[in-house]
Amino acid sequence: MLVSSMQASRRRRSSLSNTLYYPSTQGVEHCLFPKSQSLDKQLHYSNSIPGIKTERYCTLESSLATDNFGSLHNSTTAVTYSQSESSMSQQESQSYLHDHNYGSPMSVSCLTDDTTELRQKANTNDFKHKLKELETLMLGPDSNFLDSLNCNLASPETDNWKRMFEEIPRRDMKQVLVACARAVSDNDLLTAQWLMAELRLMVSVSGEPIQRLGAYLLEGLVARLASSGSLIYKSLRCTEPESSELLSYMHVLYEVCPYLKFGYMSANGAIAEAMKDENSVHIIDFQIGQGSQWITLIQAFAARRGGPPHIRITGIDDSTSAYARGGGLNIVGKRLSRLARSFKVPFEFHAAVMSGSEVQPESLEIHYGEALAVNFAFMLHHMPDESVSTQNHRDGLLRFVKRLNPKVVTLVEQESNTNTAAFFPRFLETMDYYSAMFESIEATLPREHKERINVEQHCLARDVVNIIACEGTERVERHELMGKWKSRFKMAGFTPYPLSSLVNATIKRLLDNYCDKYRLEEREGALYLGWMNRDLVASCAWK
Repeated sequence: MLVSSMQASRRRRSSLSNTLYYPSTQGVEHCLFPKSQSLDKQLHYSNSIPGIKTERYCTLESSLATDNFGSLHNSTTAVTYSQSESSMSQQESQSYLHDHNYGSPMSVSCLTDDTTELRQKANTNDFKHKLKELETLMLGPDSNFLDSLNCNLASPETDNWKRMFEEIPRRDMKQVLVACARAVSDNDLLTAQWLMAELRLMVSVSGEPIQRLGAYLLEGLVARLASSGSLIYKSLRCTEPESSELLSYMHVLYEVCPYLKFGYMSANGAIAEAMKDENSVHIIDFQIGQGSQWITLIQAFAARRGGPPHIRITGIDDSTSAYARGGGLNIVGKRLSRLARSFKVPFEFHAAVMSGSEVQPESLEIHYGEALAVNFAFMLHHMPDESVSTQNHRDGLLRFVKRLNPKVVTLVEQESNTNTAAFFPRFLETMDYYSAMFESIEATLPREHKERINVEQHCLARDVVNIIACEGTERVERHELMGKWKSRFKMAGFTPYPLSSLVNATIKRLLDNYCDKYRLEEREGALYLGWMNRDLVASCAWK
């Protein structure tokens, strides 16, 4: 009897798992997105690329007003979408797949120009001439600094100069970026400006991954020197795409990389497991965005043996997400309500337009008898901690959620250490993390793809620039490693919620559709998705 009971339990969980991750989309498309077109199995986009137009704009306002930096900031050419028409069904089709963008507020997004012509002119004579100019500026017109580098006198400073002189002709971009960041960190403005000028000849938004990432790292370094504090955002005045275009870029990112799907699947799996016997479920989603995470979960509960529970979702989001969404949270509520109605799932949606630090118990309208789940997907790293403010909203929010007595709390975050690190190690960490991210994108989207340029610019570049250029409250991208998150949750009174083997197996099947350089690993109660030897996203659950 015990065996048959266990088998029945496995069948029920397997059914829930299958519907959770591989539901039939026919009903969804008919209900929400009747005119949408899904990407093909190989993730090729040749049939879905909108028209392309070219715009020119200045990357940094300060470049027009600051003589010291005028030579470094040229107007850039950006490739952006030009959509002649966009029906509501097309917009929803693009938006329902993704909402928890990795991104910081929309004001930070920069694009560095493709300087192919400049690189062709940067021959050996030009390079020697630049060094001579630098020598004259530093030591006077009668100096012979370049020749002195070949003398037998040795010192750390001359070794550093020799190394930089050797790296630039070799086009060793990583080393030049590191040298430039070190100069910025040391407030060595002369060296920093010279290296920035050389990097302008090396970066390219359509080049190799390090060239593309280097373009955005360079913008961050320039912005850091050009301004400080709150003025940095005002210096980074790049053209923002229309909301429908931004949604299309998010949609492409969702499809070409498994990071977001991994996060949603792991969180939804933990919630489905915890709520499998509940009749009334209340999900509180901090930073709900488009609400797309909950589509597969609603479908899974619809297929649950014994019938679906009553589901109520409280969506929390501040006004900064309304731009990408194309309107208020009522848009999310209508979409999810329409979906739930088509699957005959009892459903309610409650909108809470506020930041996570402003949430109070009365904002959530928790009802007696509800089983409560709280979702933190790519959100907590935006909350300032004790290093930013004595209020410590990050730990305060976790303590607040613990007092709500949830049955399960899900956490999905980027596995990176950029919160309290000083500028130079933070630069190195950012370069290492996003190098893996850009390489993984190229594994699916060809280098020459215009969509890839837009995806990297509008979905990733602003994060890079924010991490490099900003400090204090203006630096909103403050990632922590899973070990630190575990410490925070334990201090708030949580205990780990065990991972489901069914969820892990389902995610492994998902990765079969992607490049074999992706890897999945379970360590100490958390699940990690990485590219080669670099962890990129981590997920866990708590109770």
